[in-house]
Amino acid sequence: MLVIFLSFVCFGAFTQSSSSHSPNVLFIMVDDLRPFDIKGFGYPLIKSPNIDALESQGCVFTNQFVTVPTCGASRNSLLTGMLPRKKVELDNGASEGTLSKMPKTNIPETFIDNLRRHGYYTVGIGKISHSPDGYVYPYLAPRSNQLELPYSWDEMLLNPGKWGDGWNAFFAYANGTNRNTLKAQVKPYEKGEVGDDGYPDGLSADLAVKKMQELAKKDQPFFLAVGFFKPHLPFNSPKKYWDLYDESKIPLTPSPGIPKNVNKKSLHESGEFNQYKLGDEKASLERPVSDDYARKLKHAYFAAASYSDAQVGKVLGELKQLGLDKNTIVILWSDHGWHLGDDLVWGKHTLFDWALRSVLIVKAPGMKIGSTCNKVISSVDIYPTLMELCGIEMPHKTDGTSFTRLLKKPNMKDWGNTAYSYFNNGITVRTTRYRLTKYFRAEEPTIEVYDHKKDPFENDNVAAAHPALVKKLMKTWEKGNTGVYDKKKDGVVSKEIK
Repeated sequence: MLVIFLSFVCFGAFTQSSSSHSPNVLFIMVDDLRPFDIKGFGYPLIKSPNIDALESQGCVFTNQFVTVPTCGASRNSLLTGMLPRKKVELDNGASEGTLSKMPKTNIPETFIDNLRRHGYYTVGIGKISHSPDGYVYPYLAPRSNQLELPYSWDEMLLNPGKWGDGWNAFFAYANGTNRNTLKAQVKPYEKGEVGDDGYPDGLSADLAVKKMQELAKKDQPFFLAVGFFKPHLPFNSPKKYWDLYDESKIPLTPSPGIPKNVNKKSLHESGEFNQYKLGDEKASLERPVSDDYARKLKHAYFAAASYSDAQVGKVLGELKQLGLDKNTIVILWSDHGWHLGDDLVWGKHTLFDWALRSVLIVKAPGMKIGSTCNKVISSVDIYPTLMELCGIEMPHKTDGTSFTRLLKKPNMKDWGNTAYSYFNNGITVRTTRYRLTKYFRAEEPTIEVYDHKKDPFENDNVAAAHPALVKKLMKTWEKGNTGVYDKKKDGVVSKEIK
C-alpha cells in the first residue's frame, strides 16, 4: 500500500491561527506496493514513470519502515503516530477496535482529525484506514453507517461502480464479479481487456480529480486522501499494463529459501495468497513454486503496480493543471512491503525487510531536490512531520519524531536511525546496519540478527555467532518494547517509548 501526501507549505511558515494561509494536503495511498522494485529504492523493475518523476523532484527515503506488516494496523499506526500497545492494534481491525466507537476527546483520533480541528475540510476517497470505503462492515454484509474514523472526515467517498459496494470493489474482477461472492473460486491475477475505468482504481482517480476541482474553489484549506487498491491481491489490471513487461526477463528472488538459522515460525504458509482457489500452484514453506509461475505472479504484481502508478499520475497531473503544484509538499508512502516468493513466502505478515520496508518520497519547498536519504525512519514519524510542515503544534505526545530537518540535510548525522515493528509474537528493531528480532515463543531460535552490510536480503541469521552484538542491540530493542506481548497485562499498557 502506498501513500502520497501533498501539502502547500514552506517549512514553519504557518501557525495555528493562520488557517486562511494554511497548506492544503493531498494524501494518496496505493495498497501493498513494495519498494524493492521501484527506481530509487532498489532495482528499477516496475515501470512507474509518475513515481520516478516524483523521485527526481523530491527526497527518496530508502530506509523507512512500517510498524506492523498488515494493512489496517500499519495505517492505524501511521494515522495515530503511535506504536502498538494492545493486541488489537496488530491486526486489520485496529481502527475499528480502537477508534470507531470511541467518544470524542481533546486528543484527536488521527492527524486528519487534528487537521480538521484546525480548519481543514477533510475528504477521503477509497481505502485510507482499512475498509475500502471507510465504513465498518464484514465482506458479505451491507455497508453500515459506522465510520472507522468517525471524527476525521467531512466526506468519506467511494465509487464502487458495477461491483456495488466497497469490499466487492476491493476484490474486483473486470466482468463485475468479485472474490467474495465467488467464494474465492478465482485466480490471484487477471489481465483485463478493459481500460483504466474497468477496475475500481480508475474510478477513484476520476472521483479524486473531480473532487480536487471542487476543493480548489473553496476558501478553506483541504485535506484530500485517495486510497488506491492495487497492487493488493488479486493482481488484476488492464492488459496494457501487462504489455509493458517481458515475463521471460523478470528476475527471480535473491532469497529463494528459508534464511539460515531461522525457524519456520518466523515465516508463514502464504495463507492470503493461497485462498485464491483457482491459482495455478500453491505456495508452501516446503518448496518454491515453479520458476514459470513465480515469473507470472511477479508479472501480474508489476502490472498492477504500473496501473496504480498511472492513477497516481492522473491525480498529480490534475494538481498541476489546477496550478497548485508550485507550493506543494508531496509525501508518497506505502503501508508495508510484500514477499514475492522471497523466503518462500507470497505475502506480507513477517518481520523481515521484505514486508516492513516501504516507499517514502517527500517533495517540499525549501528542500534539496532529487536527493536521497539513507537514514532509518519509522512510519510514526510522518504524523509530527506533517504537523510541523503545516505549522500546527502537536496536540499530544506521539511515538514519532519529525524528520523535516532531513528534508534540508538528508545526510545530517544527528538522527536516531531506529525503527520498531511488531507482528507474529515478535518485536524487531532496524538500525542502519542491523536488524534484531526477538520472538515470544517456544520454538528456537527466538533471536535473529541480520547484518545488512554483508547480507542485504536477510538470508543468514548470525545471532548465535555474535553474542556480544546481540547484547548490544538488545539495549536498543528494549526501548521499543511497548509491552504489547505482556501476558500479565494482555498488551494493555501505556509504556512511553524513549
